Amino acid sequence: MSITTGDFRSKITTSTLLEKKRRQETITCLTAYDYPSARLVDEAGIDMVLVGDSLGMVMLGYENTLPVTMQEMLHHTRAVRRGVKHAFLIADMPFASYHVSQREALRNAARFIKDAGAEAVKIEGGEKRARLVERMVNAEIPVVGHIGLTPQSLHAMGGYKVQGKTLNAIEQLMHDALALERSGACCVVLEGIPREVAAMITHELEIPTIGIGAGPECDGQVLVFHDLLGLTFAPPAKFVRRYADLGSVIGNAVLAFKEDVRSGGYPSDTESYHLPKETLSSLQAIAERKRAVQL
Repeated sequence: MSITTGDFRSKITTSTLLEKKRRQETITCLTAYDYPSARLVDEAGIDMVLVGDSLGMVMLGYENTLPVTMQEMLHHTRAVRRGVKHAFLIADMPFASYHVSQREALRNAARFIKDAGAEAVKIEGGEKRARLVERMVNAEIPVVGHIGLTPQSLHAMGGYKVQGKTLNAIEQLMHDALALERSGACCVVLEGIPREVAAMITHELEIPTIGIGAGPECDGQVLVFHDLLGLTFAPPAKFVRRYADLGSVIGNAVLAFKEDVRSGGYPSDTESYHLPKETLSSLQAIAERKRAVQL
């Protein structure tokens, strides 16, 4: 069954996202990590495509996002770039690519824009990243912020835990969001925070908020492509809605292939190539002469 995508020829930009916020039009975002997934997501008319460092777990089999390298992120971003024509393309900056120094962070961010074709980079952290965000924006590099449950801070947070559950934590999240906005971030991802807190932040900011596990009041929503399609092996998080179970579909298809090969049912004669009749006749004649000589 083909997807009817309609006409999505207009390019999504930072200005488009701001205008959607002003018009209260919901923003859609999905991750993509390779050319085919990027094409499918883009041709469906999704507004934003994120090459997330979550690829470490769903594509590369890492336990978490921390081992993901710049080279891995650049490789996958280039592949996604080739599949994206309409959506706004964001690349995650992996752990340690922007933590050591601002100079190194700027160099790495520029590689995503110049070498991989991203249109923005995403970094985790609020107030403590504000000066870095400002420097990147001044260097003509659009930045998406990310606060709340920040996976690269896994060890510092003591695990994947919902953030912003106390008054002090709520106040800090608000400070973080406003600091990112003042520094020039084009939007902010809110992950793993109470719905009520995300609603407060969304109301306060002039830039869009993109929620993941942050309730429906955010200006947009993002999910991991593989979570949405049931292609992950771990139990899904509370906020994940699975729209398909492709893991079972693929598994059953592989089993059917195995059985067909073992039983001799694949490939069939119609799935095989054949010699032209003239060549086959000549080959058969040669074989008959060889048999005659042997007799």
